[in-house]
Parts: sequence; C-alpha cells; structure tokens
Amino acid sequence: MAGDAEDDQTMIRGMYGPDVTFLGVPRAELDALDGLDVVFLGAPFDSGTSYRSGARFGPQAIRTTDYLPHDASRPHLALGVDPLAELRIADAGDVLMPPGETEESLRRLEAAVQAVASAGAIPVILGGDHTVTLPDATGVARHVGWGRVSLIHFDAHADTGDTQFGSLYGHGTPMRRLIESGAVRGDRFLQIGLRGYWPEPPTLAWMAEQRMRSFEMSEVVNRGLDECLADALAIAVDECDGVFLSVDVDVVDPGMAPGTGTPEPGGLTTRQLLDAVRRIAMSVPLAGIDVVEVSPPYDHAEVTAFVGNRVVLEALSGIAWRRRRLAADPARPARDPAGPLLDGRGEPAG
Repeated sequence: MAGDAEDDQTMIRGMYGPDVTFLGVPRAELDALDGLDVVFLGAPFDSGTSYRSGARFGPQAIRTTDYLPHDASRPHLALGVDPLAELRIADAGDVLMPPGETEESLRRLEAAVQAVASAGAIPVILGGDHTVTLPDATGVARHVGWGRVSLIHFDAHADTGDTQFGSLYGHGTPMRRLIESGAVRGDRFLQIGLRGYWPEPPTLAWMAEQRMRSFEMSEVVNRGLDECLADALAIAVDECDGVFLSVDVDVVDPGMAPGTGTPEPGGLTTRQLLDAVRRIAMSVPLAGIDVVEVSPPYDHAEVTAFVGNRVVLEALSGIAWRRRRLAADPARPARDPAGPLLDGRGEPAG
C-alpha cells in the first residue's frame, strides 16, 4: 500500500502496477523534458465514474497491451513511419491521483499536463475516466492560449452535464466545465459518435446555445464518417492554434470494446475509429491527446486495451507522417497511405 510519504508527490512510476513505459519508450522526469516531441502521462483516476469503475487500471493496460516486443519501435505499414523511433518520445509515469481526492487529483494532473506542453512536447494522457479531460485540455490551453484550442471528442456520450450526483466534477461533466471556463470555445467543440438516451433536452439546448457541433451516430451513418470528419476538421482549425483530441473508447461499439464503464450499443467500428484518428493526426496540429475509459476489469481478451493502444499508435504515426510531409525532405518523403504497400521496395526477381 502507498504510504503518506507519497502524498505530496506529483508523479509516481506506476500507481497501480509495475514501473513500465509505453511499449518500452524511455523514461522522463517532469523537470527534464527539453527536446522531447511527445510525453506520456498516466491518469489513473476513476472516481468520476457514474456506473462501473476500473478505468484507474487503464493507463497500465494501454501501455503494455501488445504482442510485439516492447522495444520502442513500431513501423507503421500504411504511413511508412516509425513514430516511436522518429519522434522523441518519453513516458513520465503516472500522476499520483489519490482516490476520493477529486479536486486535488485534477489539480495535479493539470499541472503535469501544463508542464509537458510548456516544454514544447505534446502531452499524451492515458486515462482514467473522462473526468480527466477537464485538466488535460485546460493544461494545454494554459500553454497554447485560452480559447485558442479546439477539441475533437469521440464519445458515445456528450459529457456536458451540469452536475453528476450533485458534484461539478465527474465523467459526465468535463466538457461543460471546459466551455464554461473559456479554455475551449463552444463553437470549436466537435463531438463524434454520440448515441443512446442521454443527454436530456435541457442539456441539448445548452449545447446548442454554446454552438457546439455534435455528430450523432444517425448523422454519421447517413452522411458517412469521412464527410462528418471533414466538417469537423474545417471547424477545428478555424481561429485556433492547436487541436486537442479526446478519445473515449466507448465510442466504439461494445461488441468490439466491452471493457469500458458505460457501454452503449451501436457505435463505430474499431476500423472507423483508427482511420479517423490517423486522419486527424495527419491533417491538423495536435496540441494534446487523451485516451480514456479503458476499464480492464470489464475487458475480454484485452480487446479494449488493444483498441486504446492502437488509438495512441495511430495518432503518433499520423503526427510523425505530418511532420515528415511538412519537412519536405526528398530523402524521406511522406508515403501515400493509399498506395500499394510494396511499391518501390525492391526489384522484381529475375
């Protein structure tokens, strides 16, 4: 059991498990982040859940679930990049988030995210329930600019409740808190994958008043995810200097991602989500990312943990590809992911 000596710490190697990093990337300290492109932070917090908990174990699962060696190398077949090798990436461990101490936990997480962003790196936060997006996006906005960060939000649920069980903080309220604070403008808040039976009409009316754009699954099905995503991307880069990407794994149909706190049937396929995340990272300047609501106690055969892990890898691969394209180095061209995999890789056998 953790002792009182840790109570004033911000970071801990592994709050619920061994000291491991994301697929073997190097370890970093919050006070020594210079020169890094991406820094992982674990947010092992599930005190904000409204149904079933377990997401506190999500960071460990996302870091470790993979059948390949944890050797800090993952060459991406379609994009032709190895993000873990091409980007300067490190893992700072878990933010120490004491159960039951919600406001203190969120304060520590916000400070850690801001420290990463201020060092010039992209924070990638591994949740944890969706409460953590409040400090995640706030910490980024404190560096990029208040109201200058748009947010693309994949989720079955809007998370725009006023209160949850009488509290301002919970995984059903972070998006309202972000908009109310001004950290993220309501008219630069894009939600994809909503469905089911919540929120109720008064909350939907509040969302409309903020000029949020929410793509419910019926619209996604009728128009197609690609077209909806094109609309979202155009809004995200308008009058904003960075994009925060928040992925709740319950946006995926629970038949493909059962290990989550509030499963809602009828969601995206895993393929759709991975393609969408990749496209976003290839298209816009990401200033921060979080992947939340992986709850290993409710998972089966690690399939949800694999989804979380691959969402991270697709995002990092898209970032590496975009940086290579912007560099326009003839010796290292950005590969066309729509092209045949083996083109230009060797001469035909004679």
